[in-house]
Amino acid sequence: MTSVQNGRFTAQIDGDFVVFVIGMRINKVRRIDQWIRPFMAMPRMLSELAAHPELGMLGASSSLGGRTITMIQYWRSFEALEAFAKDPNNPHLPAWREFNKRVGGNGNVGIFHETYRVGPGQHESIYANMPVMGLAAAGSAAPLSAKSTARARITR
Repeated sequence: MTSVQNGRFTAQIDGDFVVFVIGMRINKVRRIDQWIRPFMAMPRMLSELAAHPELGMLGASSSLGGRTITMIQYWRSFEALEAFAKDPNNPHLPAWREFNKRVGGNGNVGIFHETYRVGPGQHESIYANMPVMGLAAAGSAAPLSAKSTARARITR
């Protein structure tokens, strides 16, 4: 278990970055033949990205809610994210092609992603008595005073 950092802290990250939300929904649970491969593709991608930090992913976390798996990734830039996605030597493009071939538009499995470019002064965060996570894990964690407000953090 990750240790709790007592007190209040915020995330600090230099410059622009990208928040990439990606997920999968199992629409037909009994069609394991349709969803198991997309499900197993993400750990392969994350292993590749962890082994090669120069590709630009800063950190990631995931959650499961019913039949939907959601992952939040932090990237140094959109260009790094796009380069990883389009490179046939990385695991994403082959997995994407296989998904389109095997599943396509049949409705058995759904996938989604959202991409957000974020610049300095366009984000704020607070963590109270939490392990270092999210953007604080992708960047760094900085202590906060008891009087720190969301408005002050986002306009710094």
